[in-house]
Amino acid sequence: MEIMEIYRKVRKFVIWSLPLYLLSFVSLPCQAQRVEAKNQTLNVGQVMFRQPVIAEYELHNTSSHEISILKVLTSCGCTTVDYPQGIIHGNEDFVLRATYDAKQMGHFEKQIGVYTDASREPLVLTLKGIVVDEVVDFTGEYPLQLGELLADQNEIIFDDVNYGDRPMAKIHILNNTESTVQPIVMHTPNYIKAEVSPSKIRPGRSGVALITLDTRFIKDYGLTQTVVFLGKNPGDKVAANKRIDISAVMLPSFSDLTDNEMALAPHILLSDTTLNLGPFNGKKKLKGEIEIQNIGHSQLDITKLQMMTVGLQVSLNKTKLDPGEYAKLKITAVKRDLHLVNNPRVLMITNDPDLPKVVIKVKTE
Repeated sequence: MEIMEIYRKVRKFVIWSLPLYLLSFVSLPCQAQRVEAKNQTLNVGQVMFRQPVIAEYELHNTSSHEISILKVLTSCGCTTVDYPQGIIHGNEDFVLRATYDAKQMGHFEKQIGVYTDASREPLVLTLKGIVVDEVVDFTGEYPLQLGELLADQNEIIFDDVNYGDRPMAKIHILNNTESTVQPIVMHTPNYIKAEVSPSKIRPGRSGVALITLDTRFIKDYGLTQTVVFLGKNPGDKVAANKRIDISAVMLPSFSDLTDNEMALAPHILLSDTTLNLGPFNGKKKLKGEIEIQNIGHSQLDITKLQMMTVGLQVSLNKTKLDPGEYAKLKITAVKRDLHLVNNPRVLMITNDPDLPKVVIKVKTE
């Protein structure tokens, strides 16, 4: 975490949660933090009501000098902390244990400030989870293997989202190994946020990877695709058998159009939304055509034309159609690549408020 980001978090944390005499720490010049956490945020998942839960933070003295923990402050009295009281040698690992009393139902997120004699700024740790009166486990199957872990799916589709939306999807995980793991979703782009709950999963126990799409970081309408990977522990290596495919289709929003604007809007009409190209019969490629017409009252714009799968080639002779005008969409299926997919499709994004997304299915025999 960048120092200035720590500064902002700690300042908010101190102002609202800690005694006033500590405010003097925030105004002092920043000094490099010599303590690092393997994971600054731990999610303990579901916790039974009135059954205290313990989270262990694995910390490391990154310097070659001895340090001591001066004090540890928490954002509420519901969290107590146990930490080393003596000297921590240079490059030494140590553990801080936080206990949450679980006396309030619902989600919780608590902060812990660790002050050492090596820095004027604390290391801020976060403890998250949800207190419930009954633990609910996933009862479905785990048919897929992602690395050494089992999962219920390895593909997420965020369909028909608009700018500003933040939809969430879940991948249920089962620890099929003989040791406790700390799963992590790796190589996430800036528009994907991922968190695993609980942060640590014991052998034979399950958890869930929460995948959130933040459309504010997607620059264009249409199909956006990426690949992330599920690691067993932080620092795990990327591998093809840990792959999770994520796709999103972002559409323009027409919710603010008036009735008059809707009446004057363009409207797309296709000769078909399924293109059957027949058998290859020794051919390497098959070609077909879809006719497009604007039957509306203003210009139709086809703003995006994309292949949602491999094995297809497309060309469109016009992307802007006046009322009554026609266009031709030519689609070519390539046998060499088409065998890799089950449902080849073409995607178009338009300014037709009734049909902003057009999907054309391509079939071969």
